Amino acid sequence: MNAEMQAWEIFPFESEGLRLKPLDPLTEAEPPRSGEDPAQCRCSQQPSDDEWVVWTNDHWRVGLSEESGAPLILILAPWAHYDFTTLPNDLAAEMGQIMVALGAAIEALPSVARVHVSKWGDGGAHAHIFFYARPTRMPQLRGTMMAVWDDYLPRTPGDVRDANARAVIHDLVGSFGGRAVGRAV
Repeated sequence: MNAEMQAWEIFPFESEGLRLKPLDPLTEAEPPRSGEDPAQCRCSQQPSDDEWVVWTNDHWRVGLSEESGAPLILILAPWAHYDFTTLPNDLAAEMGQIMVALGAAIEALPSVARVHVSKWGDGGAHAHIFFYARPTRMPQLRGTMMAVWDDYLPRTPGDVRDANARAVIHDLVGSFGGRAVGRAV
């Protein structure tokens, strides 16, 4: 663990007694990710078959994370089987537009100060962009540790999370287009 990081006021752990695990030896190869075979990836599902989806258009969907301490976590993913680094230019451009509109809609919630956007690609071979809503008036949760803090915060009640999702998705539909589905209708 970087000693400077432990001194950050947003670092979520007490430094005393915290030790970094030793690094494992290098593996022979990267382990395969879920969905490396497009036929095995969930990306071919339609909105009505995927109850976590709250917004969709012809190319993209937004899903709602069920368990979260954040006021809202949404996940943007393409319908077609693309990883983040293999998106065609037209989908990459559309992704950028959706990201901006979605981020603005999340930050318009009264309970949200900022939105943090993250992309991890080690678990699955399909692009998933995460939008973490940082609660307002909680600057201790700002920055890169918001995803870690989220695992330790009390869970946001489902009715509050769903109301936040409806407000954000209705804003997204108004500013960008697409349609609300599932719990966001």
